[in-house]
Amino acid sequence: MGLRSRLAGREETTTDGHGDGRLVADYRAKLLREIDLAEMSSLGTVERRDRLERVLGHILSREGPVLSPQQRALLIRRVVDEALGLGILEPLLEDASVTEIMVNGPEQIFVERAGRVERLPLRFASEEQLMQTIERIVSTVNRRVDEANPMVDARLPTGERVNVIIPPLSLTGATLTIRRFPRAYTLRELVDFGTLDESILLLLAALVRARLNIIVSGGTGSGKTTLLNALSGLIPDGERIVTVEDAAELQLQQSHVIRLESRPPNVEGRGEITIRDLVRNSLRMRPDRIIVGEVRGGETLDMLQAMSTGHDGSLATVHANSADDALMRLQTLASMSELQVPFEALRDQINSAVDVIVQLVRNPDGTRRIAEVVALTSRGRQPFRIADLARLETTPMTADGRVHGNFRHHPVPRGLADRLHRAGERIPPVFGVHLDDDHLTTREAR
Repeated sequence: MGLRSRLAGREETTTDGHGDGRLVADYRAKLLREIDLAEMSSLGTVERRDRLERVLGHILSREGPVLSPQQRALLIRRVVDEALGLGILEPLLEDASVTEIMVNGPEQIFVERAGRVERLPLRFASEEQLMQTIERIVSTVNRRVDEANPMVDARLPTGERVNVIIPPLSLTGATLTIRRFPRAYTLRELVDFGTLDESILLLLAALVRARLNIIVSGGTGSGKTTLLNALSGLIPDGERIVTVEDAAELQLQQSHVIRLESRPPNVEGRGEITIRDLVRNSLRMRPDRIIVGEVRGGETLDMLQAMSTGHDGSLATVHANSADDALMRLQTLASMSELQVPFEALRDQINSAVDVIVQLVRNPDGTRRIAEVVALTSRGRQPFRIADLARLETTPMTADGRVHGNFRHHPVPRGLADRLHRAGERIPPVFGVHLDDDHLTTREAR
């Protein structure tokens, strides 16, 4: 199917044959022969695109095929995207509904929309064209990808997170993943999406304002960063907040925020700055609160020590499939420090540092919801014990492919309630307060 016969409809960017790729490549070469590269480098992005479109329009008028106005506009866009942007990926980056772009070799392109992954009728003309696109992407962050450096993980200047892995490590061919981060949502908006209900919103808001330490846990793509960002929006303005991330994704709106981002080693293997380096440094910056995008290793111990030694109200995320798993994972990650700390001592650190765990789940229908909110009630070196504050009860998937559910609310442990009351915070009536923690119904994390 050629360019001329394609695209009156939805698949106008389809490149399911090599002919279209060659046509675009031919006109890209003609375009580059006619422009003054030195002049182009002095123009801004918008002016550069306008100039290329005008020059290409003259070329098509002079020697191009007979095309309808729609076909002509499509060809101009595709050629300019190849010359200036990211080729067939350019329209996907402009599509606000696309949250992730996954390229598995030149012939497979998937995107995620509304939590669902779909394959697109797009392809690169060749492995070489895909590699040119990848090189163009990584060059914007002063990185290179080749056999000596076959993996790149970086954040683009526009905010997207990009991961590249190429042969010989990838047997599928060059693989590119671009993760786009949506705008920051408030907890109120997340209620509208069904992520949580009004009562849980009020409880979480009280917990943040009362400076309790909260761990947000969940699997890949469950919405941890989105919820962390929403929770951070409840921190009073004026507090000094230090954020520590692998790739800067948080979008805090407060006036006193210091954003720290880790740095990978350079091509010589030097200059790496780890999350742990940044967490340790943040303790010297007189923070009121520390927010760690995700704990993954030895920095977990530093974060726990900060939480239990004066940096109340801190927030972090961890990759785990349940609140129980989150506690075990925190213990395992903390043990990855070079310090030889017994597991019992690490349990003591976690029991004294963590107050509440919020567990997220991504349902089969693509929706992201809070699965459970639990309070950590164990103390000292006791085995981890948790008490439910809220839990999502779901029904089987319906015929329309949706997962429905309701939240159940449980009494707040007396110790936690006292801390909220001392901070002047109210507990939503639907929760209530358990009057005697000695007889509180808890379960041992397993």
